[in-house]
Amino acid sequence: MKKNIAIVGCGQWGKNLIRNFYDLGALYSVCDLDDKVAQKYASQYNIEKLSFDEIKNDVNIKGVVLTVPARLHAKMAIEAMNSGKHVFVEKPLANNIIDAKLMLETAKKNRVKLMVGHLLQYHPVFINLKKIVKSGEIGELKYICSNRMSFGRVRSEEDVMWSFAPHDISMILSLIKEEPNNVIAKSACLLQNKIADSATIHMEFQSGLKSYVSVSWLHPYKELKFVVIGKSGILVFDDTKPWNEKLLLQEYQLLSTDNSINLKKKQNKYLIVDEEEPLKRECEHFIDVVQNQILPLTDGEEGLRVLKVLSLATEAQSQFKIN
Repeated sequence: MKKNIAIVGCGQWGKNLIRNFYDLGALYSVCDLDDKVAQKYASQYNIEKLSFDEIKNDVNIKGVVLTVPARLHAKMAIEAMNSGKHVFVEKPLANNIIDAKLMLETAKKNRVKLMVGHLLQYHPVFINLKKIVKSGEIGELKYICSNRMSFGRVRSEEDVMWSFAPHDISMILSLIKEEPNNVIAKSACLLQNKIADSATIHMEFQSGLKSYVSVSWLHPYKELKFVVIGKSGILVFDDTKPWNEKLLLQEYQLLSTDNSINLKKKQNKYLIVDEEEPLKRECEHFIDVVQNQILPLTDGEEGLRVLKVLSLATEAQSQFKIN
C-alpha cells in the first residue's frame, strides 16, 4: 500500500479517519489549524505533520481528506484539486450549490476525483438493503422514512438538517434514483436563534413515491432508523441494534374486503450481514479512487444532488422559534 493520503483536520471525526487510513497503510501526513493537535497525531502514528500549503505542494501526496468546517470545504477542496490532488471531503459537499458546482468543474478541469463522505452508503447493512430492494423481494417501493436523533453535541456553524440529514437523503436518493419534485420542511429553533435543532423534511417524487427524514440533536434517546416500505415487505435498518439485529425484514399481506383493509404479518426475520466497519470501507474506497482513479460511489455529482435537496428544504421550511 502506498502512503500517499493526507488528512486535514484532526478533530472529533478526523481522528477516526486518521486511525483508519493508518491501519490501511495509506496515511502519509496530517494537518490541523492547531499545531499542537497535529503534532500529537503525527507523533502517535510516526508520520509527517505538514501545513496545508506543504500538502498541496508535496508530490508524494495524491489524495487529500478534508474533515474541516463545512464553510471551508469548497475553498480548500478547490485549492487541493488545482494542485492535482484527488479530494475526499466530509459531508455536506459545500455550503451552497454555487460552490458545489465550482468544485465539480475544478475536478473535471484538473482530471481528478472528488468524493463526498456519505458514510452510510458504505455501511454493509445498507449495501445489503439496496440489493434486496433491487431484487424486488419486498415489491414495488411505496414509502421511505428515516429518523436520526441524538442527545448531546450541538453544532453552531450549521443547523441539524445540514449536519444530520445528508446521510439519509443520500440513502433515499440512491434507492429511488430520481430527484424529488417537491420538498418541504418544518424545523424548530430551541437552543439557538436561527439554527434549527429539530427538523422534518418531506420529499415527493415524480414516480409518486414519498419519503421523510426526521432529525434532532435534542432528543431524549438515540435513534438511527431507516425504514423502506414495499408492496409486500418492509426493511428496517436500525443502527442502534447489535450487528446481528441491524437489518430486519418484515413480510406482510394486504387483506381487503368491501368494508375494510387489514395488514397481516407473515414473518419477521433478521438478515445476516457480515460485520465490517463502514468507515474502513469508505477509506478503502477512497484509496482505490486515488490509486486506480475509479469513479467514487459518492462522487461530486451525488453530493450535489443531496445538496440540492438540503437547499430546497432550507428555502421551503416553516420555522418555529421558542424563546
